[in-house]
Amino acid sequence: MGALDCLADLCTATGARSKRKPMQTVEIKVKMDCDGCERRVKDAVTSMKGVKSVEVIRKQSRVTVTGNVDPNKVLKKVKSTGKTRAEFWPYVQYNLVAYPYIAGAYDRKAPAGFVRNVAQALPAYSAPEETITTLFSDDNPHACSIM
Repeated sequence: MGALDCLADLCTATGARSKRKPMQTVEIKVKMDCDGCERRVKDAVTSMKGVKSVEVIRKQSRVTVTGNVDPNKVLKKVKSTGKTRAEFWPYVQYNLVAYPYIAGAYDRKAPAGFVRNVAQALPAYSAPEETITTLFSDDNPHACSIM
């Protein structure tokens, strides 16, 4: 064993390194009525380790946290401020859903332009195939004139 190998062994850390959490965005729905509520939630989340940015949109009751954080810990921290009805953001944009007015997807409490994220609102996988087969049928008045 050479002198460089011995030196390398001394310089390397033998302890277990903690793995960093990946950079992610966590969105939480929390009802905020006043500036005090908004400030209390923002200050609590900003003080967490790994948080890069916090955006609070009171009109949508939405808090967006970006950083190396655990989503469950962020939700727990928001709930510790007294906002016990806080939950993960359950909505998706209206234009991303094929059937926005299906039962369960439409929510009157949702912010403008958003609907609930439910599996029934997404299109079925066979839907594009069905439209192609009906495109060239004799019952379609706009079918190809060559046929």
